Amino acid sequence: MTDKDQNKIVDFLFEMGTMRKLPRMHRQTLLTDDMSDNIATHSYRVTLIGWFLAKMEKVDPYKVVMMCLTHDMGEVRSGDHNWIHKKYVKIFEDEIKEEQLGALPFDDLKEIADEYDKRESKEAVVAKDADLIDQMLLLREYVWQGNREAGIWLEGKPGSTQGETQADRVSRLKTESAKKLAEIVLERGPSDWWNDIWTSKNR
Repeated sequence: MTDKDQNKIVDFLFEMGTMRKLPRMHRQTLLTDDMSDNIATHSYRVTLIGWFLAKMEKVDPYKVVMMCLTHDMGEVRSGDHNWIHKKYVKIFEDEIKEEQLGALPFDDLKEIADEYDKRESKEAVVAKDADLIDQMLLLREYVWQGNREAGIWLEGKPGSTQGETQADRVSRLKTESAKKLAEIVLERGPSDWWNDIWTSKNR
């Protein structure tokens, strides 16, 4: 491997480090100032969800994990856009992907990113389901904190036929494993994970 190739790898890693600095733009419409929610933290949990779904669906976990890691890399250059922004902004996703990943000395990342975008393989479908479940988890956490706007996003507007309901969100998922996990997400409390491990006494 040449010095130039190694420089490209290091530059890419520095670029990916900036994912920690990129807030997700639903903060505007969810009326929240959650600085812990950024492109990097989102991608991290999507990757963990993807690994579990890959095991449950018996598909290649390596490929799913890498799709989850790369699924929002382009936003380092384009920024994140919520559904209001998307009406007015054009993103040159193919150009970003080619310039960001195509120049790397290994072409695997771009091939994986291309496969994810096509959504033709089972791994790509599983990775997208993981992305959607992370959004459900985040909304559930915000609802738990009393965010009424997040409640509307997650459960639909009371008395209205517009917008998504919880059932709509679950039905958008493609795999049975994702649908089952999503149903549990909607039932469990975000703090339930520590119910059986807390103690008032030090060891």
